[in-house]
Amino acid sequence: MKKYVIAAATLAAAISFAANSAMADSHEGKTENCYGVVKTGKNDCKTGAHSCAGSAKADNDKAEWVKVPAGLCDKLTGGTTAAPAEEMKK
Repeated sequence: MKKYVIAAATLAAAISFAANSAMADSHEGKTENCYGVVKTGKNDCKTGAHSCAGSAKADNDKAEWVKVPAGLCDKLTGGTTAAPAEEMKK
């Protein structure tokens, strides 16, 4: 019985690894700016409100962004790749 459990666990791990590898390969290292999902102090770069990374004053501020793998932002609640109107003017 134990060898069946070990075999099943090994098979599950192999399938998981293969699925994750295929997903990672599909984006080939591409990233995108994801607005509206940043935690306080965890933004990646400047905005109209400040000039450095790590300066976000509130969680989920629509003007703050963080770099994420391409395609991930659309899967996050509140995430958008479109810059807010005030950011596009700069």
